[in-house]
Amino acid sequence: MKPEEKEIEDILNILDDFTARGESRLKIQAQESLPQGQVEKRYHLGRCDVGSPWARGQAFDVLEPERDE
Repeated sequence: MKPEEKEIEDILNILDDFTARGESRLKIQAQESLPQGQVEKRYHLGRCDVGSPWARGQAFDVLEPERDE
């Protein structure tokens, strides 16, 4: 097997393991700052994107609740 094919096979195995665990959302970001082979996983209780303004509680387009005057 060529090295490129091995890398593809490794990625497919990672994805298969991910779905076998019942995970439903996946966001992959390659980072040069992490050592090769190191993985960082973040978990979020809601359905919004991990790391998004909604997930961080910093949504900029949310309407303020109406106040009784």
